Amino acid sequence: MKQLLYVLSSLMLGNVLSAQVNFDVLIKNGLLVDGTGQPRIKIDIGIRDGKIAAMGGLGASKATTVIDATGKIVCPGFIDVHTHIEGSIQSNPSAANFLFDGVTSLVTGNCGNSAKDLNAFFQELEKLGIAANVGALVGHNTIRSEVMGSVNRAPSAKELTQMQELMTKAMKDGALGLSTGLIYIPGTFAKTDEIVALAKIAAQYKGIYASHIRHEDHRVFDAVEEAVTIGREAKIPVEISHLKVAGKASWGKSEALISKLYDYRSAGIDVMVDQYPYTASSTTLSTQIPEWALGGGNDSLKIRLANPKTKARIITEMKKMLAESGAENYSFAVIANCPWDTTLNGKSIPQVTQKQKGDTYNLDDEIETVLKLCARGPRVQMVFHKMGEEDVKKIMQFPYCMIASDAGVASFGRSMLHPRAYGTNARVLGTYVREQKIMALEEAIRKMTVLPATRFNLADRGQLQPGKAADILIFDPNKINAPATFDQPHAYSTGMEYVFVNGIAVIASGQLTGKKPGIILKGFQGSKVP
Repeated sequence: MKQLLYVLSSLMLGNVLSAQVNFDVLIKNGLLVDGTGQPRIKIDIGIRDGKIAAMGGLGASKATTVIDATGKIVCPGFIDVHTHIEGSIQSNPSAANFLFDGVTSLVTGNCGNSAKDLNAFFQELEKLGIAANVGALVGHNTIRSEVMGSVNRAPSAKELTQMQELMTKAMKDGALGLSTGLIYIPGTFAKTDEIVALAKIAAQYKGIYASHIRHEDHRVFDAVEEAVTIGREAKIPVEISHLKVAGKASWGKSEALISKLYDYRSAGIDVMVDQYPYTASSTTLSTQIPEWALGGGNDSLKIRLANPKTKARIITEMKKMLAESGAENYSFAVIANCPWDTTLNGKSIPQVTQKQKGDTYNLDDEIETVLKLCARGPRVQMVFHKMGEEDVKKIMQFPYCMIASDAGVASFGRSMLHPRAYGTNARVLGTYVREQKIMALEEAIRKMTVLPATRFNLADRGQLQPGKAADILIFDPNKINAPATFDQPHAYSTGMEYVFVNGIAVIASGQLTGKKPGIILKGFQGSKVP
């Protein structure tokens, strides 16, 4: 009934306006999927001054641009809440890999790493001009590094105060919340109470807490419990980043994990998750080394490796980590980008080791390869094939799971990066919706639009409704595809015919227009909640 009333009111509004108003853009005869999960309906949309001006029977209206969307899906632009665009969007402000995947808004600053000065970062993007909208979290690792470097200890009272001051400044500058990366240096050295102290500040500004949790393997339940504890104590909504159960030994545990999430929600904890639709992750090679060995940075790691006893301890713990994950070697680990030797890109750790040691190499040789690459620096980006397909599907079907890429702005043809940078949303719509039918198209779009808009307090995004921002997609659901693969990752998603950002077409008739209508999306107007 609510949906019917909404449609009737929109039709009435549209009929009244159609006789009076010219639109910048008129989208006719499209199959509207409004983002709420409701069934699609045939309807016209009029865009004026960057907003949705009217919806309904607008066939008699005049417009500068008229698009006949017969048989096409018309839906809100996708909101990717887990990206890493710092350092990459500046050289590629069109962010084409995201636009062709239907993404009109990006949230960066995830996994504990963000721009040091958000206000300066926002100003830089505004001056540069961006094709998609951008919002940002403030990273705990960034704040901790600024105050404490990479030391492995708790902060002093003075240091914690300094961290809180930086947190407050970032929220005033418009951050959408706090992110942590608890497998990375120095975030891994932080105790729960330190994070709570910063999350409380984010909560005061109506922000959220997004976490790359401490463990994603057999210890994932404990790591989720920590995130929930932070949410409970700081009284802040929780977003668990790229939820997974990694390592063959943990495959099949997604059902129990989701059941636990339902329990937390029933207990009043506002916890949601996001996920990319692949069975491989991508992060730094150093995550394969015990946390304590990385304290103090590369120079400290080299000193530890020069000590035979310390090195032997590191190797023993690395073997234990492998065994606990259910892996016999590092065949799951493929180099995406080695900054000083790009000939290694696309090769697994065993392949690199074989090239150096010959066919008689063993696990100790593979570990030596890992240690040398990590000690050499800078960071070696990897793709880790460690998840099970059935777990990916079960997590994707969780009603409180958003779709997110965990990617940056891609430079076409550069490095063997994860295909999620190009095909995250299109893969869901093509592979999991159209082909495997694990969820309805309307539900998948809800996970890409209304759900992230609600979670990140983006009030005027994520839903097609009069008065909201005109971030709009038009595509043929039978043609949407993600051709990017792990072997050939540089391939734009196909099928997006039109992509509008704030009422301006950034893709028209399947081609980039070069327009840059993106804006900065700030949290709670940069003001403290009264």
